[in-house]
Amino acid sequence: MSKTLSRSTLARSSLAIAGALTAAISLSAAAHADDMGKGAMEKCYGVAMAGHNDCKAGAGTTCAGTSTLDYQGNAWKLVPAGTCASIETPYGNGSLDPKDTQLPS
Repeated sequence: MSKTLSRSTLARSSLAIAGALTAAISLSAAAHADDMGKGAMEKCYGVAMAGHNDCKAGAGTTCAGTSTLDYQGNAWKLVPAGTCASIETPYGNGSLDPKDTQLPS
């Protein structure tokens, strides 16, 4: 019986350690995500792929994921501050202001 008790105690200890490690990893990942989100960001129009905009994409849309065209000029994506104008697309660079919506040629 002492072997069973020892195995049971060992199993509980292993589960407790695994749980503690999982919690620590989760907290670490959350802290890292918070650190990444603290940097200055800006809205960059015309750089999001269809369905991957961060919010408003003009008339007929509501918010995130509602753009219908790749690089839609009135849909924005959050990017690190100061990088928008350097993002190149097939329709030119990103813009801090909405652009005319590009239609596929």
